[in-house]
Amino acid sequence: MNINYADNNHLTLMGKVTSEKRYSHEIYGESFYIFNMEVPRLSSTSDIIPVTISERLIPDDKLVIGSTVLIKGQFRSYNSYENEKNKLILTVFAKDIMFEEELNQNEEESKEIISNEVILTGYICKKPIYRQTPFGREIADLLLAVNRAYNKSDYIPAIAWGRTARFSQNLEVGTEVKVTGRVQSRIYEKKLDDGTVEQRVAYEVSIGSLEVIDEKNNEQDMQQENAEAI
Repeated sequence: MNINYADNNHLTLMGKVTSEKRYSHEIYGESFYIFNMEVPRLSSTSDIIPVTISERLIPDDKLVIGSTVLIKGQFRSYNSYENEKNKLILTVFAKDIMFEEELNQNEEESKEIISNEVILTGYICKKPIYRQTPFGREIADLLLAVNRAYNKSDYIPAIAWGRTARFSQNLEVGTEVKVTGRVQSRIYEKKLDDGTVEQRVAYEVSIGSLEVIDEKNNEQDMQQENAEAI
């Protein structure tokens, strides 16, 4: 059975470059760099999202702070071991990039692009946690295992809202789902062992729609819930 793992993870981001590229790592002689993008929400706020990209995709004179770029790729995770602790790191992995001059040449086409969209097919790998905020807003936290080639998986945290959150709380570990949403950044406070508090940034998928995939009956539209407007 041939499986195209690229079908499990699609992402499109369009926004402004907000940092210089910085060296990340090298694989088989190919260097990878990280830079930050500011991606606007429908509200007045924006998300600052890290992008990992190959040196082969970024000529030095094109990745300029303040310029607009379009990224197509995947939302990925990897484990980082620091101070004998395991930390899940999330990043956008770029497979293609369009620079500002290309976007300007295709202005009408660019207007139709959704500036922040991710589509994932994966498995619930932790029992969803349902809760309500002090203002009565319903939220459910999910963790998805999204299969990748070479027996690898990306572990992607996601958050559902409203009636989708109520539905998600009953999903069992191992359930296969397809979610469509956007990548968001969120600042939170972490209390350290010495009692001090440190501000950190978390990245997750804000779910717009969720579909359960029923493999036994080969029905891919068994259940779909649309999130309430954010």
